[in-house]
Amino acid sequence: MTTAVPPVSTRHHRVIIIGSGPAGLTAAIYAARANLEPLVIGGNVPMGQLMITSEVENYPGFPDGVQGPELMGMFRAQAERFGAVVIERDATRVDFSARPFGVWVGDDEYRADAVIVATGASALWLGLPSEEEFRGRGVSACATCDGFFFRGREIAVVGGGDTALEEAIFLTRFADKVTMLVRRDEFRGSRIMQERALAHPKIDVLWNREVVEVKGDMTVTSLGLRDTTTGEASELAVQGLFIAIGYKPNTDLFAAQLDIGEGGYLDIVGETGSRVEGVFIAGDVHDHHYRQAVTAAGDGCKAAIDAERWLASIGVTEQSTATSW
Repeated sequence: MTTAVPPVSTRHHRVIIIGSGPAGLTAAIYAARANLEPLVIGGNVPMGQLMITSEVENYPGFPDGVQGPELMGMFRAQAERFGAVVIERDATRVDFSARPFGVWVGDDEYRADAVIVATGASALWLGLPSEEEFRGRGVSACATCDGFFFRGREIAVVGGGDTALEEAIFLTRFADKVTMLVRRDEFRGSRIMQERALAHPKIDVLWNREVVEVKGDMTVTSLGLRDTTTGEASELAVQGLFIAIGYKPNTDLFAAQLDIGEGGYLDIVGETGSRVEGVFIAGDVHDHHYRQAVTAAGDGCKAAIDAERWLASIGVTEQSTATSW
């Protein structure tokens, strides 16, 4: 007598990727080409920070630059071409306590033999409506990405920590003048970075200042400021504003599941591993040093290869589990 084999759940996948920025979609491309048919839980606002970046000029292969949304559309199309499926909803809960791992999207439950976490990090913003209005049109949170566009201009940097100091010094390569706007009467960054910024001929510092409004027409032309000690209002003429008050890695979902280190970033084991065997990590959710699309994509490649090899080591191959969605 032959025992019937129960059908594999259509919600059981060999690989689930949480996140759809450069790391997540690159992982999807590699996993899909390995016939692992990955499911990408991309989020309600999919495809990462490049979706709010206008011109990207430092991604290899685009000598004339490329629009951020266009580049991410290419990432996604390539992943889907090889069989990846993208869900444009947020993962709301995970369970990495036992395999197959559980990932929930609202009330929908998915199971996976391996998971790649690529949820990225979000720049912290001031929260001003006018700031959002001018994002990509003079307001940025990435000097490395956008500094080139401000060659010969006067710009401002908000923040008093190492991130702000580093970005201000970097931006002097392009801008004629960089004004740092610091809410307090001192920097919070390291002493050596403070000394470099204060000694730089292109950098001015306005202490006890906060931005209350970003002004402009098509692009930024000035900032409305408020003195945090006296309340006095003033205006600063600039052609760009860089927000450098830090990043928040998107790790809330994994607080009880994975190790979270300094700054809230996920700790990795080896190149892409985590303390949970079978759960891999890629991109800005752990990388607080580079935070570039190209390094995130490289991480996604490594995570997918590591996941594929790990699955093979435990006997899970493209023939051993039927995955569908």
